[in-house]
Amino acid sequence: MSITPLLLHFTEISRRWNRTGITQPERFLRLTVHFLTATVDFCLRLQCSRFLSLVKRFLAASGTESENYFKTSEAEQTDVNRSILQICLCSAILSAGDMCMSVEILAPAGGMQQLTAAVRSGADAVYLGTKAFNARRNASNFNGEALREAVAYCRGRGVKVYVTVNTLVKDSEHEALYGEIQTLADCGIDAVLVQDLAAAEMFRVCCPSIPLHASTQMAIHSLEGVLAAEDLGFKRVVLARELSIEEIAKICRGCSIETEVFVHGALCMSVSGECFLSSILGGRSGNRGLCAQPCRLDFRAGDRQYALSLKDMSHISHIARLADAGVSSLKIEGRMKRPEYVAAAVAACREAVSGGKADLTNLRAVFSRGGFTDGYLTGRRDLTMFGRRTEEDVKASAAVLGDISSGYRNELSRIPVDMKLTIRENANSCLEVTDGSSGIKIYGDVPERANVRGTSREDVFKSLSKTGGTPFLPGRLAADLDPTLILAQSKINSMRKEALEKLLEKRSEIIPKTVTGPYIPPVVGKHEVDTKLRVRLQSGKQLYEGIDAADKIYMPLREINGALISEFGDKLICELPRLTFPLKEQALETALVNLRDSGLKRVCAENIGALRLARRLGFITHGGFGLNIINSLSLMKYKSLGLEDAILSFEINLADAADLGGDSQRGIISYGYLPLMIFRNCPAKGKNGCFNCGGTAEISDRRGARFKIVCADREYSVMHNRVPLYLGDKTINGMDFRVLYYTFESAGDCRKIYNDHLSGKPYEGEYTRGLYYRKLL
Repeated sequence: MSITPLLLHFTEISRRWNRTGITQPERFLRLTVHFLTATVDFCLRLQCSRFLSLVKRFLAASGTESENYFKTSEAEQTDVNRSILQICLCSAILSAGDMCMSVEILAPAGGMQQLTAAVRSGADAVYLGTKAFNARRNASNFNGEALREAVAYCRGRGVKVYVTVNTLVKDSEHEALYGEIQTLADCGIDAVLVQDLAAAEMFRVCCPSIPLHASTQMAIHSLEGVLAAEDLGFKRVVLARELSIEEIAKICRGCSIETEVFVHGALCMSVSGECFLSSILGGRSGNRGLCAQPCRLDFRAGDRQYALSLKDMSHISHIARLADAGVSSLKIEGRMKRPEYVAAAVAACREAVSGGKADLTNLRAVFSRGGFTDGYLTGRRDLTMFGRRTEEDVKASAAVLGDISSGYRNELSRIPVDMKLTIRENANSCLEVTDGSSGIKIYGDVPERANVRGTSREDVFKSLSKTGGTPFLPGRLAADLDPTLILAQSKINSMRKEALEKLLEKRSEIIPKTVTGPYIPPVVGKHEVDTKLRVRLQSGKQLYEGIDAADKIYMPLREINGALISEFGDKLICELPRLTFPLKEQALETALVNLRDSGLKRVCAENIGALRLARRLGFITHGGFGLNIINSLSLMKYKSLGLEDAILSFEINLADAADLGGDSQRGIISYGYLPLMIFRNCPAKGKNGCFNCGGTAEISDRRGARFKIVCADREYSVMHNRVPLYLGDKTINGMDFRVLYYTFESAGDCRKIYNDHLSGKPYEGEYTRGLYYRKLL
């Protein structure tokens, strides 16, 4: 028997009192009184084993023999015994429900069927996308009218709606994005998830009343990153999926904004927002919501198949630890999944949040890739994390769909309402219903004089308690009766039904948010400059004679020393790690302070966390391609955050790049084996992990093409394209600089490629132009 309605009832009451400023001790007393009868009868009648065990633990702690309370019938229990049991049970509910009050269950809604399944299964909030600007553009999604219906449905049932606007935005789309902001404001959504700082800035300026959530596409994986998001006005951050529980706890302890963590669903092989495999190989960008999932194809690491396919994560068994760590929201991945998947995932999370042990049998059957993994959360990043969907998985799914769908066929009664019926002589009967903020008053027939017995409180409470099939639960019931009068039970039922219907309508009313004014786009135009050449080295072994002719020299932090700082001076830019996880942040800061004290002046940041750290330490800061800049507004925004210049995303079209506005210096990668994916669990590792790995490895696709993987100090690894990008023979307009991004080349090769760019010589061998001359979808 599910206890979800009781827990949701408890949760909503607690939240309502919390909003009114009632103190914890007073809230406890009120909860005790509120649940004295209802919860005891519920639990004893249905023999809810979890709650009974909690009660027994409370009784045992007080030295009382609990069995005495459960062997006797209700009639045999003394008033004292029953009161003790009631108080202990309420204490148990408070203990079990504390997480329920503070942790949100956030469910995916790719369409209205999935949204309904999520709400009826007990989700506290849903996230969804419209037809544009969302990272799941191939889901059913919601147009303007469908979005209004979805928001109204959720508002009526106390569920929040977050909308994803989490793709990169081109300059040509700013007007459409402003229209999207107007639509979302009119629909009164609760928050918006964004990736692009341009989108964040437009929402902040045009509709500041819509809270901003930083999408996982922003690849925020460190405390500095979360603090940077907080500085930018974000109210919540969706943390990268690669973090361990210890790392999550450190972030939560160090910040004051909300954190959201994925607890179930598909795992991308690459850190989200930093994967370019789909776009470079097939022209479908994950950063634009069109990922073709090439990682699920049969890439091979030696004899191991499907080396880029991870099992789905499931951290549901760790929800108590996540709550203790300070996580605000538990997110379920799956906007492309069917309603039964959503329902099963929400139900399992709700069970875990309530303090029980979730049964993952149905959830595993409805969708898995050879089982689940918790490798990132537990820090066991090994080959057991890899898996793919098999025929057995598909067959298991078909067997459970019917059972799961039956569980959300009807409304979930979750919103407590107080009701009072008044029956007085020569006056219409009156039913008042309130949820604590909205109220409805319904008038019925004039009661009649009773021949034998008038309508009693028991009669009234029996009728008013029949809220099944509605989103409501009976709260405090009251009756003001004349014992000589009678009102037919059917008429009381009718009044209750009408009152609850009207209350639901009132709760479902959309409250639009205000758009402050028209959006004025940034002035764009030609950026006429002389383009300079810069070089980026993977290691000091690539240094060649004459390299100081380059405008700037980027080198990884681990390669920089005092001698190089003295030799290259202001030309040297320290490339910060693309990923720095929370437990290594202090070590990074210490290393940077030492280099700064040795004379280093410049660093390159690939994420907002590294940018914040660099500014805090007083460095001149440059932006890397990992910032995913493809529009004028984000380029300007990053300049306002302290960037001297930035390397644009290599997903940008060169014609669009040439038209970027503002006076920020900008450049492109003009040569290099482009980094396509970045891993925390390297796909090239063996059964013994990284043992005997020299720092480079290879994997191959199903056609035999080989892709090199480079390790970064065993913290993360990067897979590079099989052929280099080359633009040395092309004229590039509007760029302040080009970067030659060296990785595997010898010092001699680096010098030759530099000279070939100076002379405009074509590349000798197989190469690619990347996405620079293709339309970004």
